[in-house]
Amino acid sequence: GPMRWGAAVAALVALGAAWLLSYGFESRGRLLSASELDRYRGASGQPGLYLAVLGRVFDVERGRRHYGPGGAYSSLAGRDASRAFATGDFSQAGLVDDVSALSPGEMLAIHSWLTFYRDNYDPVGKLVGRFYDENGAPTDALRQAEAAIEEAMKLQAESEQTKQQFPPCNSEWSSVKGSRFWCSKQSGGVSRDWAGVPRKLFQPGMRGSCCVCVRTTGPPWGQPESLGHSNRGDLDNPHLEEYSGCHPQAQQCVFT
Repeated sequence: GPMRWGAAVAALVALGAAWLLSYGFESRGRLLSASELDRYRGASGQPGLYLAVLGRVFDVERGRRHYGPGGAYSSLAGRDASRAFATGDFSQAGLVDDVSALSPGEMLAIHSWLTFYRDNYDPVGKLVGRFYDENGAPTDALRQAEAAIEEAMKLQAESEQTKQQFPPCNSEWSSVKGSRFWCSKQSGGVSRDWAGVPRKLFQPGMRGSCCVCVRTTGPPWGQPESLGHSNRGDLDNPHLEEYSGCHPQAQQCVFT
């Protein structure tokens, strides 16, 4: 139910935060300067093949066909191009480590790439510069990036929670029949034991509304059964609006 889900989300966010801190303060490994790292692009006569994400340096020799000379991702080698992992911009302007203006979704992309390298390649050490100082201690820029990732994880967890509370409607449109929204126990890809009725959901910071299915009985989301309440599910949630011309209890709304 909603309460269990909330606890799971909190645990997930705490786990992510703990992981971030652990990677921020790891002391093992070498400290490399940008010019040293630049020598590790896998060309003949060079000492190896490295890349960095958020200042963490990894040995990507095993992925030589991707990262080595001529590989699709060779431009990521020998540098920290954290920004490009989020934006896909492999121009010189995009192959940089400045992540300060990225969106939450882009920060999550960097986080997932960092996790990927940590799980699949050997860590070498840290790159001295934007994210680590000459003693290998985290800089403010790293702390800000970590805080942004943690915030993005929270947002992701909240949007997952919203989807459980207000699963998207099924919808179809045709030039003959017009549009139809309806609710089922599977709509929006959320399996549940209730179908619900269509409503417009307005979310803070989002333009317009989307069609969601709303539970019509039981206590409001996240409230225990025992509290005195109206047994109307989430129908009284302030972010919802009825579709005009559609019966408030109808499981489907048709607009021609």
